[in-house]
Order: sequence, then structure tokens, then C-alpha cells
Amino acid sequence: MTSQIDALRRYMAELSDLYSIGGLLFWDQQTMMPPGGAEARADAVGTLARVIHARETSPDLAAMLEALEPWAAEQDPDSDDARLVWWARRDHEKSVRVPEDLAAELSRAKATGQQSWLEARAANDFSRFRDALAGQVELRHRYVACFEGFEHPYDALLDDFEPGLTTADLRPLFAELRDALVPLVAAAGDAGQERNDGAFLGEFDVESQRIAVLDVLEGLGYDPDCWRLDPTLHPFASGIAADDVRLTTRYDEHDFAVALYSALHEFGHGLYEAKVGRELLRTTLDDPVSLGVHESQSRLWENMIGRSRPFCAWLLPRLRESLPAAVAGLDTTALYRAVNTVQPSLIRTEADETTYNLHIILRFELELALIEGSLAIDDLPTAWDEGMERLLGVHVSGPIDGVLQDVHWSAGLMGYFPTYTLGNLLGAQLWDKLRDDVADVDGQMERGEFAPLREWLREHVHRHGRKFPPRELVRRITGEDLRVDPFLRYLRDKLADAGVLATAA
Repeated sequence: MTSQIDALRRYMAELSDLYSIGGLLFWDQQTMMPPGGAEARADAVGTLARVIHARETSPDLAAMLEALEPWAAEQDPDSDDARLVWWARRDHEKSVRVPEDLAAELSRAKATGQQSWLEARAANDFSRFRDALAGQVELRHRYVACFEGFEHPYDALLDDFEPGLTTADLRPLFAELRDALVPLVAAAGDAGQERNDGAFLGEFDVESQRIAVLDVLEGLGYDPDCWRLDPTLHPFASGIAADDVRLTTRYDEHDFAVALYSALHEFGHGLYEAKVGRELLRTTLDDPVSLGVHESQSRLWENMIGRSRPFCAWLLPRLRESLPAAVAGLDTTALYRAVNTVQPSLIRTEADETTYNLHIILRFELELALIEGSLAIDDLPTAWDEGMERLLGVHVSGPIDGVLQDVHWSAGLMGYFPTYTLGNLLGAQLWDKLRDDVADVDGQMERGEFAPLREWLREHVHRHGRKFPPRELVRRITGEDLRVDPFLRYLRDKLADAGVLATAA
């Protein structure tokens, strides 16, 4: 079977390359492409989607898999080859259910929808995005109709981002989290408080911020020979290849925290993409296994590391050198308290760690209602505003701070938002295990020794790519299933330590 598994590897390498081209086109659209290029880019990505879809649904691939599956069943189930055959079959079976024309239409709508979203944001006018969003919802219904065996139509969307996850799994998990967070935010939050208690506020030109951000990232492990950092409206990371990682951040000339914490978040994503096992490259096993696992890496670096007391001790003298006005008058304790303040606010990407998941729960509720048909597109802005009042007690002043703030729905990414919260929950469980396994983690961070942290994550998470399905990976690392308790305990302990809550109880 050596020749057949080699043939499958060559086939998947070409498919992996096509996806990398798609990632590069998306990165360019979000960072460099002039607005007038949207229509041409939509045509290009539509064509690429057709090519990818044809390869994923090819009878040649089906024949290869049919020949290999009896052989793979006799191999070590943890071997790269056995896992490659399993995932290739899973991907093939999903792809063959989606007609080529629909696959191309989905990709084209992603490009045109994002342009409509940008125009609506610029005008602060939901009506300019309304039709594009309605089109995306209609396309999601057509996509869901391609599949059988899901108990809820939303399950088919979730499965694309978090394989095996269902609506029935999410509802009780999110309800437990919501019921704990709402009173916690009420006890610790202050909507009138300055963001980050005034830390990082001032007047900072973009170039000075860029230099300061890069200095921090290079201290963490950013490789200037294989990585780059660019500005964008909605920060993201794109792993074009293990040695070609594109990070983005957003610069606010009045608040350095926006760029800093966005960059820390995207660094976590980039590190995951960069440290996959070299033996898995260009096999499609080098992809992250799920967005929930991906988010666990970004949120871990942004919050569990980036908002910890020892990290603040390391960060403060570094910023005093690179951007002193951002931390003027602060000592380590003041900075630590500032970056862990609880402030109910409007914007998800700028939300503090405690309130963040309530933003996600709202989006889950709304897109679930859109897919179920219990919420009309025209009623979405009002439902959004009411949800913000109910969950966070804040008033939405306009669409740009409400329903238009996220890019995801413009690209049809429904089922994506829950993975952010899954990442927070998993991140807390990973952080508990990492602290058990790595001696003197706090001391290492304070001294700027981040290699042991990176190595633990590489060994337990990054190197596996998507060999192991998400739930299996979680159990292999932590010995348990995904739970809410570790995250809530982590939050309460940190808020008490920072003096934001009177007690951790």
C-alpha cells in the first residue's frame, strides 16, 4: 500500500496548497487590496472554490480512499497515515454533498458580503448590509439542506468549525456559563470606569505603537524571518504556511491596549499554525483541528498569560523603554489590576476577559434564532440592542457599535462565534494542566523565559495539527471533557487577586 498512501499524500499536498492560496487571497483582501478590487476578488475566490470543490469531490479521491481504508483499519489508529485516511474520508463525504455551484456561490458571497459590511460600517447604516446578510442566511439554509443526520440545522454549521459539536451540547454549557457570569459581572463590573482603568490611554502614533508591539512579540517568540504584522480593521491571523505566518492588529491612536492585546491574541493563533509537526505539512493534517482549540491558544496568550501578574512584571519595564507614556505612573500591581478590570461595554474585541463570553452568548442566541427562523433579518438590530441591555446592562448607540461591529456574518460564518467561548473554557483547562506540568511558570514569565511555555503547547497541542478530533484531544491532554468550572474558578481567583472582587468565593 506504500504507493497508494504516497499518492494520497501527493493529492492532499496539492489540496493543501490550494487552501494556502485562498488564505493568501483573504489576507490580501483584509490588508492590502483596494476597495475597488472586491468584485474581481469575488470572481477569483469563486473560481478557486470550484477548483477546490472539484478536487475534494473527485472520483479519483474516492477510489483512493476506498482502496486504502481496509489497510488503514489494520494500522495503528494513532499513526499519521491512518488519521490522514480518516480525515480525508470525512472531508470528502461532506464535500460531495455540496453542489459545485453552491460552493462557488458561498465563496463569492463571502467576498461581496465583506465589502457591503465595510460600506455599512462607514455609513453606520445597517440597511446597507441588510440584503447581503439576508443572502448569507439564505445560503446557510441551502448549505444545511445538503446534509442529513443532524438533529438541528445549526449542527451542520457548527460541525464545520468544531467537528462533532452539537446545539444540544452548547445550550446547557452556555446557559451554565451565562447564569454564573451575569451576577459576577454585576458584582465586579463598573460601566462608568475608564477602559483598563486608564492604563494605555493617551496619544500614540501608529508607527510608535507598531515598534512597541513588535518588541513585545519578539520577546514572546515572534520570528521576523517567517512572520509579519500588518494593520487591519478586524484583527486576524493567517497561517499561509508553517514558515509564513501573517498576523494583523488594529491601531487606536488613543488607546495602546487595542493593538497590544489584539497582537497577543493573534500571536497565539500564529504560534499554533507555525508549530505543527513538520511531518504533517501539506497533508491537510497540518490544519488546526477546530476553531475552539485554535481560540484556546489565542485566548491563553492574550489573557491567561498576557493579563497575569508575572507577565505584567515583565511587560512594564519593556513598555517603559518602547512606549513610556502608555504606562506612566504605573507599577506592576497597578498595571495588573488595570488589565483585569471588569467593564461592561459595547465592543466584543475590546471586551475584558470577564464580560467577553456574554458577547459571544448573545451572538449564539441571535444566529441560532436566524437559522431557526424565529428572528427576521429586519428585527436583528433591535434584538441585538435588547440583548446587550439584558446581558451586560449597556445601551447601544448605533449599528457600528452593535450589529455591524463583527465581520463574521458578512462572510457567512455562522456557527463560528461559539468557538470563542469554547476556546476560553478549554484555555482554562489547558492552563491548569500546564501549570501542573511546568515548574515555576510564574517565575519564568517574569524573567521573560517563554520557551518552556511554547514547548509545552507545541508538544501537547500544536504538533498534532488535526490528527485527533477536538474532544479526543481535550481528553488526551487534560483527562476530562470540556467543562465550565475551571474557567469560572480561574476568573474568580484572578479578580480576587487583582483586588477587583472582594473575595474569590
